[in-house]
Amino acid sequence: MIEFQIAINEPMIKCDLHIHSKYSFDSLADPEKIADLALARGIQCIAVADHGNVKGSLEAAEYAKKKNLPILVIISEEVKSKQGDILALNIKEPIPDHLPAGETLKRIKDQNGLAIIAHPFGSFCGFKENLSNYLGQFDGVEILNGSVFSGNEKAEDFARKHNLPFTAGSDAHFANRFVGTVWLELSLDWLPNLTPGQIIAAIKEKTGKTAGRRQPFLSKALDHSFRSLAKLKALNM
Repeated sequence: MIEFQIAINEPMIKCDLHIHSKYSFDSLADPEKIADLALARGIQCIAVADHGNVKGSLEAAEYAKKKNLPILVIISEEVKSKQGDILALNIKEPIPDHLPAGETLKRIKDQNGLAIIAHPFGSFCGFKENLSNYLGQFDGVEILNGSVFSGNEKAEDFARKHNLPFTAGSDAHFANRFVGTVWLELSLDWLPNLTPGQIIAAIKEKTGKTAGRRQPFLSKALDHSFRSLAKLKALNM
């Protein structure tokens, strides 16, 4: 894992920056339950990044605000570009799927969002072109994805080689599975007025570390099977 030593007693916040809700076609998770479970597992910042929309983010953020929960919800989306999936963190409006990666990245930047290449070297879900060709257009890469079968180590090597910011996320699709099992630790204090901008700035400083509990192969296989069932349910609705 890429990491820097954090001094004893230094403030620290745990962030799960890749979670899906029922507003993704392959998920059944309720945004409110996601927020509750993440908090119960010690996570204080989440990005609900649904496929093609920000509805889950908005719902989770509203719930956290209404209940005065000590958790920050970053409005996000996982955008499916023609070349691969891109996490758009801290955006205001959804970005359409199936655009060229360059255009997707431009639209994220136009909203002052953070553009992170999701699971860039994951089996069956990796970026479809040479990622080096897009250096300078994206902000960083996801080096620890809790749901992929392989590719995290290669992503970490890529981030290290190019001195890129990095993130971590469970890529959870069900509220009772995977949420908060991996995370990015940042040297920030939890305060009620903590902002997404502070999280983004800390990510860009590259002074965090990834951590969490790796899930066994069987758990990942079952999770992907459940996603397939969710897709079938969505098609029949």
